[in-house]
Amino acid sequence: MPSLDRLADLLVLARSGEISRRGEVGGYPYAVHGAGCRLASPNGIDIDVDFAADGTELFDFWRLRRFGRSLPTPVDPSAEDLRSAVEELKDLLTEVRPGWFTASGSRRDAFEGPTSSASPT
Repeated sequence: MPSLDRLADLLVLARSGEISRRGEVGGYPYAVHGAGCRLASPNGIDIDVDFAADGTELFDFWRLRRFGRSLPTPVDPSAEDLRSAVEELKDLLTEVRPGWFTASGSRRDAFEGPTSSASPT
């Protein structure tokens, strides 16, 4: 397995053919899709992100809901609850385009254009 300095390297390596689009890294199964990647922890927690042009991780409400449903004690917040939670975290999150977020302090100025559809393939 080539070296991974950041999560977005999975996307680059899969697109170049150096690794499979599906596999396991560090004990975590992964699946590269469109502009992002889905990982699953050994206990089944799903983490799915898309990437900006600079490799910054991006997520939307669909991905947050999927994450919540995969927790050991699943939660399934409503769209309104998700919006409210994101609003409460506005000092920690940056909305890079409508409905898509990244952790504040991430390089978001390099975000270019639309990402893949809301659901992974």
